[in-house]
Amino acid sequence: MPIKSVCVYCGSRSGAMPAYESAAKSLGVMLAARGLRLVYGAGDVGLMGVVARATQEAGGETFGVIPEHLVKREVGKSDLNTYVVTETMHERKKVMLYNADAVVVLPGGPGSLDELFEALTWRQLGLHDKPIVILNVEGYWDKLHDLMTHMVAQGFADTSLSEFLIWVETPEQALDALAT
Repeated sequence: MPIKSVCVYCGSRSGAMPAYESAAKSLGVMLAARGLRLVYGAGDVGLMGVVARATQEAGGETFGVIPEHLVKREVGKSDLNTYVVTETMHERKKVMLYNADAVVVLPGGPGSLDELFEALTWRQLGLHDKPIVILNVEGYWDKLHDLMTHMVAQGFADTSLSEFLIWVETPEQALDALAT
């Protein structure tokens, strides 16, 4: 099935390196250029805001999902093509993943990890078969890669875990991985 919609998990902060914002902006522009809809957390702050604004400015379609309690904190971006306000964080994650054909993970914090691990766990359980791409900007996710390898080596995860994650370094590589 061709990828038409990409769920992007990323930080509500911009992070310490300019490369993170640059990657978010490039990803948004490339999503629009390839005709892929952005599905994301509907915030207008941090990398979330960067990827959404870049997608919009490049003429792309945007689908945002935000829980009511974060509308003010994450500055809910209501000028999206689709703007959904949920009751809970869990509902947000469910709506985001169900409305996307693939996942791309930019640098982020605990929320991004929560989203990633829920999508990964659901994949392991056979609840979906969507590709999950880790965009390892400037080595940001290197320690996560080490942890995943350690979990498998220590017998707490099946070797299939490594098959469920696609590790790339650039936005172009991320979208190219989804095109194959």
